Amino acid sequence: MAKSKTIYICNTCGSESSQWFGKCPSCGVYGTLEEQISTSNNSLIARGGWQSNTRQNSKAAGPAQPRISMPFSEITQEEQARFQSGYGELDRVLGGGIVPGSLVLIGGDPGIGKSTLLLQVANRLSQRLARILYVSAEESGQQIKLRAQRLGVGIVESEPEDSGNGKGKKSHKSTAKTPENSGNNLYVLPETDLEEILRELESLKPQVAVIDSIQTLYFASLTSAPGSVAQVRECTSALMQVAKRENITLFIVGHVTKEGAIAGPRVLEHLVDTVLYFEGDRYASHRLLRSVKNRFGATHEIGIFEMVDRGLVEVENPSELFLGNRDELIPGTATIVACEGTRPIVVELQALVSPTSYASPRRSTTGVEYNRLQQILAVLEKRVGIPLSKLDAYVASAGGLGVEEPAADLGVAIAVVASFRDRVVDPRTILIGEVGLGGQVRLVSQMELRLKEAAKLGFKRAIVPKGQTYPEDMGLEIVLVGKVIDAIIAAIPKERRLEEEMEQMVELEELEEDNGFDPADQN
Repeated sequence: MAKSKTIYICNTCGSESSQWFGKCPSCGVYGTLEEQISTSNNSLIARGGWQSNTRQNSKAAGPAQPRISMPFSEITQEEQARFQSGYGELDRVLGGGIVPGSLVLIGGDPGIGKSTLLLQVANRLSQRLARILYVSAEESGQQIKLRAQRLGVGIVESEPEDSGNGKGKKSHKSTAKTPENSGNNLYVLPETDLEEILRELESLKPQVAVIDSIQTLYFASLTSAPGSVAQVRECTSALMQVAKRENITLFIVGHVTKEGAIAGPRVLEHLVDTVLYFEGDRYASHRLLRSVKNRFGATHEIGIFEMVDRGLVEVENPSELFLGNRDELIPGTATIVACEGTRPIVVELQALVSPTSYASPRRSTTGVEYNRLQQILAVLEKRVGIPLSKLDAYVASAGGLGVEEPAADLGVAIAVVASFRDRVVDPRTILIGEVGLGGQVRLVSQMELRLKEAAKLGFKRAIVPKGQTYPEDMGLEIVLVGKVIDAIIAAIPKERRLEEEMEQMVELEELEEDNGFDPADQN
């Protein structure tokens, strides 16, 4: 007969304990253990069960034979048939499109735009697929309708057309019409009961369903409150079984903790196929959709959106968003090319070095890892001889984009030195390289992608590590450096003549444009 006992489960890490503690023994977080009733049934692993029979039969068994397994060579390879979401940035992060029957978990801070993005995606999908279900466990139908009217959901949007420039640029302004049957394929279910949601999924059989959000669903058979470890685990498991059985693609919204991790047990991220994080500064308009787990594509891909008055729109050229005004010459700026997955993005780094007013100097970073800055400052003082130990240092990336890869080290170092010397780095120069503790410039990966992006945006010179392979005839002057001191000499002019050269060049270009003169006609 089944026996019931009381156990205590941690909300943060999901570990179980037989008694209550003020602090979780596993993760050390206070006040996270919750009481739950567990029913144990050990009939399957009793001594008279399958274990004893297996031990007895194994002694007199013949040759080894598979029971239900199959050889790896007999497994047929079938290509995943994906379909497009209507947003190229989301398709990029998912690995090329939506895989039928997959589970996608999207987490992010409150108010970042998770529900807005999924409602817009559901609207696009409802115009091409048969049935789309939007399950809202946090808002009523009237609230969803008000938000949908502001976003233009329920109207048929025309497919983005080529602007005629050969680059396939999409236009945010689409000619929309509102026929009588628009929005009939998009179904809304305001419900928090898991059993009702499962019955609706089995009855409607939608191609895509959105669950907003998993922390607000509850399973009546469990005594714990919604959002607890047991509730989140059981609800996700039940939704996964229905999705795999009925071949339904599920987009699940997950809340995040104050540390930025998705709330609930860690098993939630293991159950789903893809984990996406929607990031961004609430005071800025751009949003980053980042992939941290993907069973059907590469991880660490990003998609970039911009929040406007009618919802989220895709950013066609991210480099222009994170690239400052190159016509304005400011000391202490340097330009790098950061790679997020397979996407190169040109980012402007800004540095400010000033005398400190305190016993210990201040170090502050925005978008750049703090420990990397400390390491670069130590290398500049030890290997180059710049006295930075008594100076405040501030480093920030344009737009607040998080630049964590080591390929940005050389740009940070040059920006700091340029601010210290009050010099201007040529805005047509790109800096790529990792700075070692010995003052050397190390090789980086995906150099060809980085240089092509820089050449496309009009840069003229690139300072890269010595020994780095790169394609020829890219329209860039490649400067190979082996140490940081060599990069400083190549990037920072000895005298302040660059400002005058840039001003003369701008005046010449304006004069040529006014006279209708094209320098290419001279040849």
